[in-house]
Order: sequence, then structure tokens, then C-alpha cells
Amino acid sequence: MFRILVVLFIVIPAIELWGLISIGNVIGGWNTVALVILTGVVGAWLAKQQGIAVIRTLQFELSRGQMPTETLLDGALVLTGGILLISPGFFSDVVGVILLLPYTRLIIRHFLKKWLWSMISTGKIQLLFRR
Repeated sequence: MFRILVVLFIVIPAIELWGLISIGNVIGGWNTVALVILTGVVGAWLAKQQGIAVIRTLQFELSRGQMPTETLLDGALVLTGGILLISPGFFSDVVGVILLLPYTRLIIRHFLKKWLWSMISTGKIQLLFRR
């Protein structure tokens, strides 16, 4: 757990800072700031559009009595992508765009589903169902 926290709070921000400084040296400081603001605004708009689409799909599946498992995974990926796009940094923006685009999200959802099933089948994740 400590390793994950070190990566989340030290390594990833250091990489983002390095990327911002490197790009700032190439295109200039004000252009870098404008690009970060632009990616944040576009990311918020894209996350909103994809989030609305996921909510509509979720409502449609629930109204038909279907279990919306893949739609819930899509919702989690859209939320994660939106958070990554709003946060400053170019590497997180690339990952955020990948998570928000429907075609790349489909591929990531497939691998996420396989990983979750392997975690459940090995017993690392346990599910409780109550009635």
C-alpha cells in the first residue's frame, strides 16, 4: 500500500512536472499555461458529454431490467478520465483522453473486466450478496 501511495503522490506528480517544464522550454511558459487550461476545459466538456451518454445507457438498461455491469465500468472509466483531464499535466491528459474516447474505452473495459474476473476467481476480491 505504501508503494502505491508513493507512486500516486510523489512519482506521478514529478513526471507531470518534468513534462510541463520540458514542454514549457519548447513552446514557452504562457503557451504551456494556455495549453493546460485548454485541455482542462476540453476535458471537462468531453467528460460531461460521455458521462451523459453513460447515464442514458444506464437508465435504458435498467428500464429493460438488465444488469448494467459494462455501463457501470464505463461510468468509472469516464469519471477517472475526467479527473485526469481536469488535473494539470500532459501525461495525465493523454491517459484521460484514452479513457474518455468510446473506442479506446471499449478496449480498456475489456482488459479491466478480465482483470476483475481473475481477481474474483483467485479470491483476492470477495463479493457478498444479501437478500
